[in-house]
Amino acid sequence: MIERLHAVTLVVDMPITKIDALDVIAFAADGGVDDARTSHPRVWLAPHAWAEVEIPKFADPPPFAIDVYSDVSGEVAWAQAHRLHAALERLGWTVERPRRGAR
Repeated sequence: MIERLHAVTLVVDMPITKIDALDVIAFAADGGVDDARTSHPRVWLAPHAWAEVEIPKFADPPPFAIDVYSDVSGEVAWAQAHRLHAALERLGWTVERPRRGAR
């Protein structure tokens, strides 16, 4: 059986490293970074919802993407993306409105 992941993407136009972005997301979500030293670190936002960061490769300039995933539903991903969006803006980040997707 293929697992369907529901995704919502937040786009941030600022220069930052992946680990620093994950640390800020973890702070905003009152959590921690899981698997920080692996190729797929994530921050849990709620049960069945987490955030991953995609930084441009090869020294491309920003923006970078924060993908909020849920293995339960698009509604869970959407709600957690909106919650994270608001928390990051309270910290002073400028974040584009969430965009739906699926993987």
